[in-house]
Amino acid sequence: MADNNHRHLTKRERRELRREEKKQARLHEQKQEQRKRLRRRITLWFFVLLGVGGGIFGMIQLAKNPSSYKASPPTSLDSTAGWTKGNKDAKVTLIEYSDFQCPACRNSYAWVKRLTLEFNDKMQFVYRHFPLKQIHPNAELAARAAEAAGRQGKFWEMHDMLFENQSSWANRSDAGEIFIKYAQSLNLSVEQFKNDLNSREVREKVENDYQHSIQSGIDATPTFFLNGKKIQNPRSYEEFKNLIQQAIQSNS
Repeated sequence: MADNNHRHLTKRERRELRREEKKQARLHEQKQEQRKRLRRRITLWFFVLLGVGGGIFGMIQLAKNPSSYKASPPTSLDSTAGWTKGNKDAKVTLIEYSDFQCPACRNSYAWVKRLTLEFNDKMQFVYRHFPLKQIHPNAELAARAAEAAGRQGKFWEMHDMLFENQSSWANRSDAGEIFIKYAQSLNLSVEQFKNDLNSREVREKVENDYQHSIQSGIDATPTFFLNGKKIQNPRSYEEFKNLIQQAIQSNS
């Protein structure tokens, strides 16, 4: 039909006409694409403004109701949490995040034990579980064994036994049976120890300690905090002792 309408045109005029028609078609496509881009930008800005508005609204609501928001408390640095030894009223508190299967913790155990004896009522020592389960397969079970012994009043006795015999159970597949023998040697009720070892409460206690450690930014063992400040692990007992003495003097 179009060709019939253009029969009166010369070949050159028909070529010009087809070029013009193609040009108009391209212009139409370009306008369509521009409209699509504009719609996408409008949609994007709508959601951006919606997000900003929501954030501002939330901040206003928090300002009106400050009690509805509370930052996570530093529970893991609370000196009342964990197993404590020494004078609870002392001005110096040493907190250790530790793993019974960790060789470095085994070494620091001997130093800490000497410190607690030497400084006696001048410091408080706090032990918290941070079993590195990914690399120490018996660490979590050992922490539960200490907790189970603690339920019969012998946490520190089991704590010492686990560290002093670390090489005897660390890589054993029957570590649980070994811990039961430790419980027997400490004159614990074995049945109660077994029940506590596998109880939900003890599992949750160890897991809570682990999670609090993660939340506190702990990523290695042993990690020490002296009066709430993280310290570099001392390289010798004398270095450790000097840190404690300085803390006592500065707080006396």
